[in-house]
Amino acid sequence: MTDPTPDAPRTTSRSVGGDLVFRATVTAAAAIVPLLMAALFIQLALGAWPTIKEFGLRFLYTSTWDPVAEIYGAAPMILGTLVSSIVALLIAIPLSLGVAIFLTEFAPQRLRGPIATMVELLAAIPSVVYGLWGIFVLIPVLRTLVVPVLSAVLGWTPFFSGNFQGNSMLAAGIILSIMILPYISSVAREVIRAVPDSQREAALALGATRWEAVWSAVLPYCSGGILGAIVLGLGRALGETMAVTMVIGNRHDIGVSLLEPGYSMAAAIANEFAEAASTLHLSALAEIGLVLFVITVLVNSFARLLVWRVTRKFGAT
Repeated sequence: MTDPTPDAPRTTSRSVGGDLVFRATVTAAAAIVPLLMAALFIQLALGAWPTIKEFGLRFLYTSTWDPVAEIYGAAPMILGTLVSSIVALLIAIPLSLGVAIFLTEFAPQRLRGPIATMVELLAAIPSVVYGLWGIFVLIPVLRTLVVPVLSAVLGWTPFFSGNFQGNSMLAAGIILSIMILPYISSVAREVIRAVPDSQREAALALGATRWEAVWSAVLPYCSGGILGAIVLGLGRALGETMAVTMVIGNRHDIGVSLLEPGYSMAAAIANEFAEAASTLHLSALAEIGLVLFVITVLVNSFARLLVWRVTRKFGAT
């Protein structure tokens, strides 16, 4: 006598109701994020409207910042933010890609986990700690060891001319490079890991060395994702506040030399928001926040799109 066939699982009204509740909950949670971003944009736009109406586009390309005379121009802050971020990228890109390539292609298996964890721990350090390290360690090292060499070799260029007093665009760029290194390295490592092994095997079969296989087959194949990782690092550098405020010098002036103090948009908001007394001053700071918000969202969206296209191309998750 054969055993009866077990009944097929039946969908009860209770399970259907649970599914509906779960779907509604996760949908609402997902919808909160764009709603919060839209609310933040609207709030910043409303706060910045008096300055937008008063100065228009002149706010973006003029350099006068005089709260007494109620004249505001954010060009030095925008330029300082961009220059410090570019300096950070110039330093962080080779270091980050070197770490990512080493961990994915050359490091022994037993070392990959510990080294990757140590690199990622850099992202967990509070920015104020980076700022203190910059004041007490980085700036003295720059003053005694690095800047004299740079001035002797590259002092004839406008980028390394002038007297170095400590707080400077160079110090801010170095601090930012350390802070964005784990972000670029982590994303680049995942993108390189997503490259099919057939790419490496084909290059090795043609007689290439391991380094030649990486350089000629792996990196070109995932160049879009690596670019996305770099742009993600740029987005992180653009919005950094406390560490940059502590080492950049906070001087509202347009200068070419990296050895001179500068200013950034995030540092201006942190320094002046609590002391702003007039409505127009608060509005000017709100417009700086609006500009920084738009730039950061566009940069990060572009980077996410690049990374998504590469991982989708490889069939990775």
